[in-house]
Amino acid sequence: MKHLLKGVFLMGIFDLKGKIALVTGASSGLGVQFAKALARQGADLAIVARRLEKLEEVKKTVEGLGVSCIALKCDVLNNEEIKSVVAQIKEHYGRIDILVNNAGVARSIPAESQSDEDWSAVIDANLNSVYYMAREVGKVMIEQKYGKIINLGSIHSSVAMASSTLNAYCASKGGVLMLTKALASEWAKYNITVNAIGPAYFSSEMTEAVIDDPGFLSAVKAYCPMGRTGRPGELDGALIYFASDASSYTTGQLLSIDGGWTTI
Repeated sequence: MKHLLKGVFLMGIFDLKGKIALVTGASSGLGVQFAKALARQGADLAIVARRLEKLEEVKKTVEGLGVSCIALKCDVLNNEEIKSVVAQIKEHYGRIDILVNNAGVARSIPAESQSDEDWSAVIDANLNSVYYMAREVGKVMIEQKYGKIINLGSIHSSVAMASSTLNAYCASKGGVLMLTKALASEWAKYNITVNAIGPAYFSSEMTEAVIDDPGFLSAVKAYCPMGRTGRPGELDGALIYFASDASSYTTGQLLSIDGGWTTI
């Protein structure tokens, strides 16, 4: 009986029914996985990205899981579009309980030959947009005295990689980690938690050009104790933990989902 009651408790603490979740970059890759994971736990969704036609496909999938979903076009590099979609979501649902700051890009360019434009493009997409979206959603969460913000960091929030040319990406993801800590400290008094997920390499639209390359796979075997890339669904547990009341006393943390990559 004790085991049964414990199971019921754990199911309840991860339950997201009645919660409203906003996922950025939800038209492909990890954003789609995150939207489906939240929907399976009962959250109603607002999904945003630049490609509305792709979002509509995701919307149908999410609604097929028995929850409500709205799809809105938003370029997270455009502050006015961010303000507009946040206002639309609040008007539609009345609140925003969960923000998953997932949108981002990666460029691999040697530092000595990288243009100012290439550097700024990565910093804008991976760091500045995270702040701008968190700032606007944060206003809603402060008003309602509740919120769960989950930023997408990386193993490169805390480590680089030998011979890598991901200098801008590493800088942006390191910035995400410290932004996560700063906002967690600043907004704790409003009952808002701010945490980050730090994936190693998972198959997505952003990584498909390199993830099957034999040279890259050799690097994975050298740097990752588990010797492989991440599999679909292996980020879901961290996401649901941070999105649910199971993490009510956890804030400002980066949880690395990396097969042990950051242990060596």
